[in-house]
Amino acid sequence: MALINVHLNYNGNAEEAFTFYKSVFGGEFSKITRFKDLASPEFPIDEKEENKIMHIALPIGNNVLMANDVPAILGTTNENENRSKIAVSAESKEEADKLFNGLSAGGTVEMPIQDSPWGSYFGMFRDKYGIEWMIDFDANSK
Repeated sequence: MALINVHLNYNGNAEEAFTFYKSVFGGEFSKITRFKDLASPEFPIDEKEENKIMHIALPIGNNVLMANDVPAILGTTNENENRSKIAVSAESKEEADKLFNGLSAGGTVEMPIQDSPWGSYFGMFRDKYGIEWMIDFDANSK
């Protein structure tokens, strides 16, 4: 079966955000490419952007969370959009609490993690980087 991996855009703080995510999920980055790594006469990079992230990847289980910084020439990303959320299915209630508490630190909780009306243990928040997350543990699906 195909895997679905999330790719996020940041306005210059992708590395900071992913260092934070790595502190919560653990693991190591499988890839970090900066814009300066791609610089050439055909693809000049502005000095202010050369250390920004062109691609970063953090494996999480069988999935990969990926991101980049948006170059200034392309404008900025709307950090207040609410069209999508990253949904994480935890393997235990303890893992759900750890992920919820870790990732929501400094962010805005939209729905505290608790037993939901539909039978799972669920919470929802926007992290300190503006990314929206849903954490869920469903004991019946294990």
